[in-house]
Amino acid sequence: MQVAQLRMTSQMATIRMKQIQGKQHIEQPQAILHMKQLKAELKVHTTPSKLSIDQSKAWEDMNLMSIAKRITVFGQSGLQAAQEGAGRRAKEGRELMEIENEASPIIEQAARNAHPRQKPLGIDFIPSPFSVQTTYRPSEVNIDVIRHEPSIRADVNKPIHHYERGDVIIDMDKYADLQIDVVNLYA
Repeated sequence: MQVAQLRMTSQMATIRMKQIQGKQHIEQPQAILHMKQLKAELKVHTTPSKLSIDQSKAWEDMNLMSIAKRITVFGQSGLQAAQEGAGRRAKEGRELMEIENEASPIIEQAARNAHPRQKPLGIDFIPSPFSVQTTYRPSEVNIDVIRHEPSIRADVNKPIHHYERGDVIIDMDKYADLQIDVVNLYA
């Protein structure tokens, strides 16, 4: 007896793919910067310092004074001596008027006037300490600064962008194939 058999041979379809990469190029040019800065204005005002030295008291201590000062000093000392002398004479006259009191004013006045008063001993520094007077006024400095703000302007450049699209090419490498054969087999 004959038995028929079907024989099938198939081949799968295959595709071929080719990919082309896309290309991209981006470039960013630098921004153009415009800057302007004015110099600051500086104003300095200075008042000069002043040193004053008054040594007239030191010159007076050394007996080296001006004629006007000498006349004033001698006039004052003469007036004081005249007042002291008038006061002394008035006192002595009063003592003599009261001679009836049990005192002896003539003897006392003679003893007082007979011997001149002794001058006190001591060291005098010429010129006297702190006789030179100094005054000092320091200088003053005023500084004014006028600041100017900077002027900054930036021109931004757009980016440069190039792009080439990629692609995928698909085509058939092998087509699908199905073969069917009938084979008779003998048993």
